[in-house]
Amino acid sequence: MQGTNIERDQLRCGIFLPPFHPNDEDPLLCFERDFELMQHLDKLGFHEAWIGEHHSGGYETYGSPELFIATAAERTKHIRLGTGVISLPYHHPLMVADRMVQLDIQTRGRAMFGFGPGLLVSDAMMLGIDADKQRERMAESLNIIMRLLAGETITHKSDWFELKEARLHLKSFTRPRPHIAVTSTITPNGAQLAGHHDLGMLCVAAAAPAGYNVLDTNWRIANEIAATHGRKMDPSSLRLMAPIHIAETREQAVAEVQWGFEKYLHYSYSLRPEGPVAIGLPTAITMDNIEELHATGKACIGTPDDALAMIERFWQKTGGFGAILILAHDWANFTNTKKSLEMFARYVMPKFAGRNEWREDSLTWIRGNREEFAKVSKGAAMKMVNQFLESENKKKGEAAE
Repeated sequence: MQGTNIERDQLRCGIFLPPFHPNDEDPLLCFERDFELMQHLDKLGFHEAWIGEHHSGGYETYGSPELFIATAAERTKHIRLGTGVISLPYHHPLMVADRMVQLDIQTRGRAMFGFGPGLLVSDAMMLGIDADKQRERMAESLNIIMRLLAGETITHKSDWFELKEARLHLKSFTRPRPHIAVTSTITPNGAQLAGHHDLGMLCVAAAAPAGYNVLDTNWRIANEIAATHGRKMDPSSLRLMAPIHIAETREQAVAEVQWGFEKYLHYSYSLRPEGPVAIGLPTAITMDNIEELHATGKACIGTPDDALAMIERFWQKTGGFGAILILAHDWANFTNTKKSLEMFARYVMPKFAGRNEWREDSLTWIRGNREEFAKVSKGAAMKMVNQFLESENKKKGEAAE
């Protein structure tokens, strides 16, 4: 892939929260735990978090990521919060645009907006939407939303919504518009929309073999389409998602994810016969298959060095990207999940970005000259001692006279 002109120290870190929550836990406590997670990430210096929208299955529990973001923004100070994603075929585009502007103002620009066609077929079925129309409807809705955000007055009749002299009555807080991204998996659909509308890309299948294989292809497609409009894609808006959990050792990390992985498997097999394999995730995480998981990049369950290797693999594949998003999976308990995220912030990101290079250089310089510096320090101290002794002796002599 051609160079993207982005430096390693520009890489941001975040999470992608579908969310995955076991069906045997109280939903209220799951919600509160997610708010606490946002506060934890905020303190650790994570840059962003994306929250999903789902309406069936009972496992991915947020029907409105905007409502979650409104509360989370009140409990945090710095982290940016995005809808990951609003399923556009499920909503009237004017309503989506209105909510976007309101949330952008309420958060004073910390809200971001991810869009997609809708993931769960069961959600679309309940709404009477044919699965083969979802991408088409997403593109139609996105076009309307972009025009509304640009200040247009629109009259438009579709087979699923209608607008009559529709316009927004508030300008967004973020000018010229809030940050917007679209999902990009395996098909070029997301890349085409990103290139056409100058949007970010959420590569939610980056760790799956099929998704990984087309990362460079889809980024190239987005750039080619952007070029036809006289623009260049911004590599800082390219985000890659992957399942990551780290601990002091691989053995410990593998043991920790056993806490909730079986419950996730039950949900995954409830969605599709192939279970997690359909989206590139493993059917088991053990010391017997951990090497294969890391080699293929399907997941990183290991040490900070393993996480560094995964990010490096992504970096080489894409030529550089803007943010690594950790899939929030609830495989480990909350205590170990928070510890994993803390280790990622403390050891993985600084190492990849080279944030401690100058510190290391300074320490190496001091260590290499320690004998000389110690000698100078000791000499300076002895000089002061000798001066003091000379002064005291002089005082004693004068007193004796």
